[in-house]
Amino acid sequence: MVYILSKNGQPIMPTENHAKVRLLLKSSKAVVVKRTPFTVKLIGTNKTFVQDVTLGVDAGSKHVGLSATTTKKELFSAELRPRNDVVELMSSRREMRRSRRNRTTRYREPRFNNRVHLKNKGWLAPSVEVKIWNHIQAIKLVAKLLPLAVIRVETAEFDLQRIKAMEQGKPSPVGTDYQLGEQYDHYNTRQYVLHRDGYKCACCGAKPTSKKEVKFHVDKVKLNTHHIESRKTGGDAPDNLITLCDKCHKLHHAGKLDIPEKKRRLRSTRDAAFMGIMRKTLIQRLKMMFPTIKVCETYGYITKYWRERKNIEKTHISDAFVVAKNFDAARLDKSLLVVPKRQHNRQIYKCKINKGGVRKLNQTPKFVFGYQLFDRVLCKGQEGFVFGRRAKGSFDIRKLDGMRIAEISYKKLRRIEHRKPLLIAYN
Repeated sequence: MVYILSKNGQPIMPTENHAKVRLLLKSSKAVVVKRTPFTVKLIGTNKTFVQDVTLGVDAGSKHVGLSATTTKKELFSAELRPRNDVVELMSSRREMRRSRRNRTTRYREPRFNNRVHLKNKGWLAPSVEVKIWNHIQAIKLVAKLLPLAVIRVETAEFDLQRIKAMEQGKPSPVGTDYQLGEQYDHYNTRQYVLHRDGYKCACCGAKPTSKKEVKFHVDKVKLNTHHIESRKTGGDAPDNLITLCDKCHKLHHAGKLDIPEKKRRLRSTRDAAFMGIMRKTLIQRLKMMFPTIKVCETYGYITKYWRERKNIEKTHISDAFVVAKNFDAARLDKSLLVVPKRQHNRQIYKCKINKGGVRKLNQTPKFVFGYQLFDRVLCKGQEGFVFGRRAKGSFDIRKLDGMRIAEISYKKLRRIEHRKPLLIAYN
């Protein structure tokens, strides 16, 4: 499929007539503006021909399906893989900042009142914001290629209390059960975990002797809440916390004591929580960004009904095709894979200090032998991306899905395209 822009840069209907496109390029009536997906811009004429194109979006936390169709043909299909590294990056930054504050340096006053969510109404966590922005980036990409008339988004909202009850083998919550959750009548998560574990250490069974000592820690036994999985991996959910006394807690972190429960009790509901948070925000932002395009919302049970009725296989792109509701359209043979990558790493020094107290720079030069990370290159007759570079000139070339092509010298590479915020390749 070749996507076409008018003389004014507006998207018009694409074509599969490659011979006609070659003639336009050869006669200088069109120029190439994008390589993947292949897009040309008309120069000699300003004629436009458009039909009603509907974009179906199967929103998700790890995989997003996109399918643009008319009543007769599918014009665009792609799978987007949003970034899932922000939680780990933010946790690593928090650890480094805490270690810096604990060093013998100048005094810094605490800034607990200087928080973004206290200033900005509607603030969302960075991990949620980046995924919402990835959805919008992909939709904007399609809007630049095709004359969209409708954007239909499938969203979902999960009942987290019901999911937890099913995993624990408890009856499903009904009515006021939703108001009386597991942490009801507790000040915070820490107090709930201490109360749940009977205010005693899970290893040695030690416990303070009075409520006053539990509250003010005046007894020799001090209770801590320990993360079963690291905070970076499992978060601060109650099922990821266990009560340990101060002595056992230190011994465990020193590697001299094993806690009785090493595995988390319940699966993480981070992805389900994200879908509930992003649902309204994504629809509102799309309506603001595309005032001339109709933006509507649909739900998973409707998609499932039509997918089973039309006997369509279950994939993210197929779900997006069903969401668009042009069931008789001819499907495309190839689909695109879209992967967003972060643009810059702001960390200046590595955490590990070399001998002699020398800190090594964390950032490598932007260009190594003229190439930067995620440049599209031609390697051994295949298109790939630069996933790694060495100063001696050895490059790690892989496909967008991570499959390695070769570790090869830069002299045997040819750059096809500079890196973009969205990396795009055919599946």
